[in-house]
Amino acid sequence: MAEQASEQNSIPTSKLQRSGKFVKTGLKVSGNYIKHYSKKLFNPDLDRTELDEDNAGDIYQSLSELKGSALKVAQMLSMDKNLLPQAYVNKFSQSQYNAPPLSGPLIYQTFRKYLGKSPDKIYDKFELKSSNAASIGQVHKAELNDKQLAIKIQYPGVGDSISSDLKLVKPFALRLIGMSGKELDVYMNEVEERLLEETDYELEVRRSIEFSKACADLDNVVFPKYYPELSGKRIITMDWLDGMHLREFLNTNPSQQLRDQVGQALWDFYNFQQHELKAVHADPHPGNFLITPEGKLGVIDFGCIKEMPDDFYYPFYSLIYTQTLNNKEETIAAFRRLEMILPNDTEQQINFYYTMYKQMIGLFARPYIDPVVDFGQADFFNELYAFGDKISKMPEFKQPRGVKHFIYINRTNFGLYSILHDLKARVKTDTYKPHFALILA
Repeated sequence: MAEQASEQNSIPTSKLQRSGKFVKTGLKVSGNYIKHYSKKLFNPDLDRTELDEDNAGDIYQSLSELKGSALKVAQMLSMDKNLLPQAYVNKFSQSQYNAPPLSGPLIYQTFRKYLGKSPDKIYDKFELKSSNAASIGQVHKAELNDKQLAIKIQYPGVGDSISSDLKLVKPFALRLIGMSGKELDVYMNEVEERLLEETDYELEVRRSIEFSKACADLDNVVFPKYYPELSGKRIITMDWLDGMHLREFLNTNPSQQLRDQVGQALWDFYNFQQHELKAVHADPHPGNFLITPEGKLGVIDFGCIKEMPDDFYYPFYSLIYTQTLNNKEETIAAFRRLEMILPNDTEQQINFYYTMYKQMIGLFARPYIDPVVDFGQADFFNELYAFGDKISKMPEFKQPRGVKHFIYINRTNFGLYSILHDLKARVKTDTYKPHFALILA
């Protein structure tokens, strides 16, 4: 286990307090730039490594103290190796496991507010020290009637500050990502919608029960039992699952057979949802999963669910699973439905985006082509990241393209690929496929 950050005794909850924190961070970042360019006067060959590390450290420290949506966005960005310099990826990824936890008084305050009692009056035992602290909440171990429980507690003010936090984080994101303001607005609006759902723990309990029941027959996938009567708007009570997070699991040097078993469970878990439920667990970072002592995949968080409407699902998966991509006219028609090609595009633009998006989809779909894929092979991922880096620098991709559903579906699938790559798993990819029951209009 990584060493946990020191406890946090208070969280800025008002808009004024939180905006003040961003202003102070902005001043620190400006100071880092001044220091960098001062050094560069005497050393013209100085690169941005130190600047990126200083800025990443200052921004992460601020976001980890604010918690909530701002920290969640940092966590999301850390999962995309093409969006941020490596220093930011390294620092922001800490929020998957190791954000500063709440102190005891804040924990008791949250329980009294939402369940009307302190935790020692609800459970037979309650460990005040958290076992895991992330961007939205932290987890404590408890016991009731000889049953081991996990208690997830949301940080104060998180659910009420989403909109204002995203407005505050926008200037940092504009500078770091390099998107146009209009494109970033589309991104932020979709993120805000998902985060509003993710901070509603009553909704998460209902979805957790629904999805764990729907996925109950999947091989080597297990879920905790949830207790609505011991949960509330900002608190969730569920069974404790014993297991290791991915980083800890890999440190045990597991056998290839075990890596394959966990990887297959992960692949089946995601593709079953996408094609049988048309709704998917859209937060595939390693902190949301455990590998149990039996080598099963434990799914411990259903806070972020992305539903796929038919007008997105059918044209998108037709490009991956059918011969559509081999027919230019049908491919362009699908691109238009998905708003990857826009009504006012010139013939030159149509041909450009057709060529680039066809290459992109072909690369993305490669794991689905062969019935068995070795995700440990580096060539595919090197090509994937190189292509992403290439288009991120092209002015044609600075304007918004694609329907909003791509934001979380791309995040889901690339997050899945990334975890499978870390596992170096060999996976059968033909276990669940789309149902093209509707004729594409």
